[in-house]
Amino acid sequence: MTDPQDAAAAPRKPGRLGVGIVGAGRVGAVLGSALRAAGHAVVGASGISAESLERIDTLLPGIPVLEVRRVVELSELALLAVPDDALPGLVAGLAEVGAWQPGQLVVHTSGRYGTEVLAPARAAGAIPLAIHPAMTFTGTSLDLSRLEGTTFAVTAPGPVQPIGQALVVELGGEPVIIDERDRGLYHAGLAHGANHLVVLVAQAAQALQVAGIEDPGRALAPLLHAALDGALRAADGASDPIRTLTGPVVRGDAGTVVEHLSALTDLAAHHEASDTVDSYRALSRAATVRALSAGRIKDAQAQALLDVLNARQKEN
Repeated sequence: MTDPQDAAAAPRKPGRLGVGIVGAGRVGAVLGSALRAAGHAVVGASGISAESLERIDTLLPGIPVLEVRRVVELSELALLAVPDDALPGLVAGLAEVGAWQPGQLVVHTSGRYGTEVLAPARAAGAIPLAIHPAMTFTGTSLDLSRLEGTTFAVTAPGPVQPIGQALVVELGGEPVIIDERDRGLYHAGLAHGANHLVVLVAQAAQALQVAGIEDPGRALAPLLHAALDGALRAADGASDPIRTLTGPVVRGDAGTVVEHLSALTDLAAHHEASDTVDSYRALSRAATVRALSAGRIKDAQAQALLDVLNARQKEN
């Protein structure tokens, strides 16, 4: 194992930093590896679980595994890649033991927080940065190539923003400045899209499997890829993605929606899928409202759809 003092004292190119990874989870280990590939020296990483230790061994070979405080003390750039709920206590706890240093860059990867959560470190003279990659991580080397072109939300005091942007560019990403007050909305949008997409696929796959489709993922793939691609293209083109919507709602087919609800209610009764019925109702109502606003359906069609959806909800 590399001696931490040797790692900290190793010669580096001008402009390269000694990076410490606090939290070698799926995100921390990958970003640490990417920073190392960009020429920075990773001086230490913290990890407790077997999975984290394996990631350090695989993605950061030769890097010493150290206690969190020691990682921070050795770092010119401390990368905090811990769960959102753990971040405030971690920052405050390290401040209490005097681990933060003047001039040190402190970077966290939480989507939820901006830089206010780093106030205890800033009070000690550290430079706060928040960078959040809009990407799902596997915690493997596959993620390194996927960083290329990924959007990173950068939140930092004005004079420090260029440092955050430069770090993102070194990681291969595209920096976008997000104001502190908009951080929650930004993260909610990402979570609503990505996390709930996974839930929708799981629900749809279960319905198809019960209906007799042996390979539901294969059956869904062409349809979902086309729908997602069309919606994303519309969003990037400053158009309303709802204009790419197909299906019974934009056709005003209230009768089809009734049939869907009946089938899904039966599915729920026999296969513990009540969440699918709830999701179908909620998203169909949302689709109805947005389709009406976009001029895809008329008032009477929207009302018929909403009457069906609300009536079915009351019956249950």
